[in-house]
Amino acid sequence: MGIGTGIFLFVVGAILTFALNFQVTWINLDLVGYILMGAGVVVFVISLIFLLRRRSTVSTTRTGVDPSGTERVTQRETRGDGL
Repeated sequence: MGIGTGIFLFVVGAILTFALNFQVTWINLDLVGYILMGAGVVVFVISLIFLLRRRSTVSTTRTGVDPSGTERVTQRETRGDGL
């Protein structure tokens, strides 16, 4: 699920709510449309939060061997992007 899924759910819900003008006896299409629009907004916001969290930190690990071949040297660097 991503940003595109949230937009798709919102658009389908808006079409069901505002564009269709017929009644079905066994289901309320306006209510289904509002539910889909709400779900689309929730999916969109959650996707944005995960996208921003993924981009906020960068972690780099470098591992090497000393010229004598006896020790391993590991450097770990973590930086934020300032978001």
